[in-house]
Amino acid sequence: MVHERAGQPAQPGDLVDVARLVTAYYTVRPDPAEPGQRVAFGTSGHRGSAFAAAFNDDHIAATTQAICDYRDRQGTDGPLFLGADTHALSEPARITAVEVLAANGATVLIDSDDGYTPTPAVSHAILTYNRDRTAGLADGIVVTPSHNPPADGGFKYNPPHGGPAGSDATSWIQDRANALIEGGLKEVRRIPYARALAAATTGRHDFLTAYVDDLPAVLDLDAVRDAGIRIGADPLGGASVAYWGRIAERHRLDLTVVNPLADPTWRFMTLDWDGKIRMDCSSPYAMASLIERRDAYTIATGNDADADRHGIVTPDGGLMNPNHYLAVAIRYLYSHREGWPAGTGIGKTLVSSSMIDRVAADLGRRLVEVPVGFKWFVDGLFGGTLGFGGEESAGASFLRRDGRVWTTDKDGILLALLASEITAVTGSTPSQHYGELTARFGDPAYARVDAPATREQKAVLAKLSPEQVTADTLAGEPITAVLTEAPGNGAAVGGLKVCTDSAWFAARPSGTEDVYKVYAESFQGAAHLAEVQDEARALVSDALGARG
Repeated sequence: MVHERAGQPAQPGDLVDVARLVTAYYTVRPDPAEPGQRVAFGTSGHRGSAFAAAFNDDHIAATTQAICDYRDRQGTDGPLFLGADTHALSEPARITAVEVLAANGATVLIDSDDGYTPTPAVSHAILTYNRDRTAGLADGIVVTPSHNPPADGGFKYNPPHGGPAGSDATSWIQDRANALIEGGLKEVRRIPYARALAAATTGRHDFLTAYVDDLPAVLDLDAVRDAGIRIGADPLGGASVAYWGRIAERHRLDLTVVNPLADPTWRFMTLDWDGKIRMDCSSPYAMASLIERRDAYTIATGNDADADRHGIVTPDGGLMNPNHYLAVAIRYLYSHREGWPAGTGIGKTLVSSSMIDRVAADLGRRLVEVPVGFKWFVDGLFGGTLGFGGEESAGASFLRRDGRVWTTDKDGILLALLASEITAVTGSTPSQHYGELTARFGDPAYARVDAPATREQKAVLAKLSPEQVTADTLAGEPITAVLTEAPGNGAAVGGLKVCTDSAWFAARPSGTEDVYKVYAESFQGAAHLAEVQDEARALVSDALGARG
């Protein structure tokens, strides 16, 4: 249910008390016997609030020590690039991390101006450093909970491939961190911050200049400038604040930083669908203020707090659905990147729109469908076998113009600028391009809803086999596939996907709530989509043995 104040400006009562939050970070001690207070790496690292004893000094000290131990096990002895976003808990967590890294003798590189660092800038730094190296490889940490509300903190590790760590790494780091907490942090090495900053192993890196100066290698910014594209870029108070101003200056673009403020309360935001402050640039409620100003710009864009997600606003279409923009971006890139090899595939998550499947088939390109999580695109982007990897949640990245890797983590700045390149080169906005796609391939209806599920039912759902689905039709069509493994790489999807010729649904358990998520799409319109959703819930209930 949409909150009555969704899309309206935040009020004083909506704001987090930053002083209390930071105090809680240092004074609240987690109880390792409580599941919600343990280190838990999801698809994007460990996240939680200091108020809930889920993101505190103990967690970050233990996790950083665990990362140091993991680096030793892996033989990773190059520099560690450390970035942080604008969340209130990011700075204290960054300080904790520096204290532990320095005590362990790890070479750590922090921002040269003590500025905020977007996730893609950290990935770019790792990959640039490691290019042509076979030893002494770099890795990184990004302190961010991404688009989460202001009271949350986040901490994620990127190995030498530059992208999100895989489950082998995160499971080991998570378990080691929890063991350290259970042991009273006795094995955590740590020195005071002043000594850590002065250590010979602590250095500086100009993330901003390195990233911004390299953008012409991946985008045609000359075309954007020559076409006079008017860009409105809203960092939503996140880590890309300084980046957008430098991009405008360095590449001489007609670009306005719509909101140059960084405030850990995010008092300038409009409330998201549930009445919370959330920096979700794919949400029309969180992006309401930028949408209102769309007529002032050829292209307006937003990023979340660590700039790994993108939101695209056009004068003619408003805020684009992330699935729609992914399809447009793919069609444009594979038609305008002559330096990409002919065998370069297209990566999508299995809950992304089937419009991408139809575009890929039309392009004659190999489609690689993977489970949810950007980590599944890392190897393909790193090795150049994938030209593009994108998630339905507005996260994507793609190769440089010469076919080499750009980032192996999501890059919201890149995808935002691509919208201006598309408009400059083709003379049509991304929303106009999507209209052309629907005229050719059909106009799908897509939605995600949640349904209740106990912890036991979620565990069953995560391990379903195709044989447990006994139905042979879905919303009046024969079922053509029941998937519990992703067709692109054979990895378990942690749920199931059921397909017909014109529709599909996917059901996955939530990692944080007693619900399962149902993603569904139909090329027969909204009414048929509703049928698919209803039958999806019944079909999953049957498979879980939950129906009476």
